[in-house]
Amino acid sequence: MIKLIVGKKGSGKTKALLEMIEEAVGTSKGSVVCIEKGNSLKYNVSHQARLVDIEDYDVSDFNTLYGFLAGMLAGNYDITDLFVDATLKIGGSDLEGLAAMIQKLDKLTAQSEAHAAFTVSCDAGELPESLKKYL
Repeated sequence: MIKLIVGKKGSGKTKALLEMIEEAVGTSKGSVVCIEKGNSLKYNVSHQARLVDIEDYDVSDFNTLYGFLAGMLAGNYDITDLFVDATLKIGGSDLEGLAAMIQKLDKLTAQSEAHAAFTVSCDAGELPESLKKYL
C-alpha cells in the first residue's frame, strides 16, 4: 500500500509523516525505514526506525530512487514500513517520472506487504491522474 502526503511547502507534510513513523514504530513487528535528503529529521525520528540519508547513495532521479527502494525491499524482507520525505527534492520535479515510479513500487509493496508513504511538495491538482488514488 502506498500513500502520498501532498501539499505546498509549510503545509505540515513532514509533521504528518513523523506521526506516521512514530505510529509504525509502535505497532510494526518488522523494520521501519525513513529516507530523507540531508539530516533534518535526525533528532525527530525514533532511534527504532532506520534513518537513511539518500545523499550518501547518489540518487538523483526517480529511476534511481526506484532501484534504491526495490533493493532495500529485496535485501530486507522484514521492512514493514517505508517512508520518504521530500520526494521531489530527491527525484526531481518530473511528476510523470514520479507517477511511473509509484506504479512500479506499488507492485513491489503489494508483494512484500510493506506500507510506503511519500511527501510530495505540490498541489494535489498538479498530480497526474494515475497518482490521485494514492492521496
